[in-house]
Amino acid sequence: MSRSELSDSRQRILVIDDEENMRHMLSVLLAGHGYVVDCAADGREGLDMLGQKQYQFVLCDIRMPRLDGMDFLRESRDISHGATIIMMSAFGTVESAIEAMKEGAYDYISKPFKADEILLTLNKARERERLRQENVRLKKRLADLESRQGFKGMVARSKAMHEVFSLALKVARHTTTVLITGESGTGKELIARGIHAESPRRDRPFLAINCGSIPENLLESEFFGSMRGAFTGADQDRKGLFEQAEGGTLFLDEIGELPLGMQVKLLRVLQERTIRRIGGSREIPVDVRILCATARDLAKEVQAGQFREDLYFRLNVVEIRLPPLRERVEDIPLLAEHFLHKVNAATGLQVKGISPSAVSRLVANPWPGNVRELENVIERAAILAEKQIILPENLPDTLGSRPENRRIDDFFNTYSLKKAKKIMEKRLIARALEAVGGNKSRAAELLELSYPSLLAKIREYGLQNN
Repeated sequence: MSRSELSDSRQRILVIDDEENMRHMLSVLLAGHGYVVDCAADGREGLDMLGQKQYQFVLCDIRMPRLDGMDFLRESRDISHGATIIMMSAFGTVESAIEAMKEGAYDYISKPFKADEILLTLNKARERERLRQENVRLKKRLADLESRQGFKGMVARSKAMHEVFSLALKVARHTTTVLITGESGTGKELIARGIHAESPRRDRPFLAINCGSIPENLLESEFFGSMRGAFTGADQDRKGLFEQAEGGTLFLDEIGELPLGMQVKLLRVLQERTIRRIGGSREIPVDVRILCATARDLAKEVQAGQFREDLYFRLNVVEIRLPPLRERVEDIPLLAEHFLHKVNAATGLQVKGISPSAVSRLVANPWPGNVRELENVIERAAILAEKQIILPENLPDTLGSRPENRRIDDFFNTYSLKKAKKIMEKRLIARALEAVGGNKSRAAELLELSYPSLLAKIREYGLQNN
């Protein structure tokens, strides 16, 4: 067993034993494997040292004068030490081992023991502690996520969006390429920024580029950079986006807008992890995580010959689909309040809230522009509000209008009767709950449903927080 396996950083250990030879042997053994070792001759001395220094581990004999190992275990509970305690005894029995575990010991070793037994037990204890700390860290991050009802600035209470946040948090810890899909205005760049902020690359650059906003003849220079004299106007060497984002994340928005020629070059970079500037002859290694987003159906683009299949599979390692706002109407009141606070902070307005009737109109709207459209509507309404509360008359006249003049497939986004029924049910239940302030009994009356049936449908559609 190598030292690197046992001690990737020097940790402090306290050895408590009344036998000087045992203390000496353990000190030499453990110091030789990277630990900083202190020794105590009995439990009382060990308690004093445990209260004065921070130890990661304690090796404690059971039979000792003044204060034996079992009493040491019990009294150590009054000290906030955080150490993992391993008991040792030459008079070990199953009963004494069980008793030690009940009193808080991590493990029990019978004397005489081989050096590898001690080292293996400590190695297991270290791995247990690492997993415990990782579990605490993850729980804290999840608690933070739940407390702010969102993911890095995004707010939501719907089941669909919390599934998105959970997946984003999982992939953030890895370098996996992620394809973020969804309609325009659903918040694809916010998810990308959240993934970067939760990743080990958080302290490195995050660069975002809209692939459809750059003229085709400038794409290669923008992505890969250029050398002085490579073309007219190139009066100095210039780094492209891949070099600028070194060690960080490059977010390619509207990846479906890339022309086929540029798709080939991007694929090569993803495979080789090198770029070559325009006019240059040297391959430059790059370490960049790629996140992509598109409002297009890339699978259909591949079938139509508009997008390379090999690049599609390279980008679509993990897909995160952002649902349109019409599929998560329970988020609309929460988002509206969030945007109102944002407008107040930015403009100095003091609009205190949104009237229930205005909320009802917001919930009834199909939101073809999704979250971005909702934000614009709330900003406009806050500016027009005259009574410190947003009223229906502050909203656009067309908002929440009935859909008779719209194609039914635009409203439901499906031809399936089963899916359309579910969409309509979910929207009506959400609206009823909103109208009665979350009172499920009254909502059941409005919907002409039995109370148990309503509860079942609330669970089915993820409306528990309404």
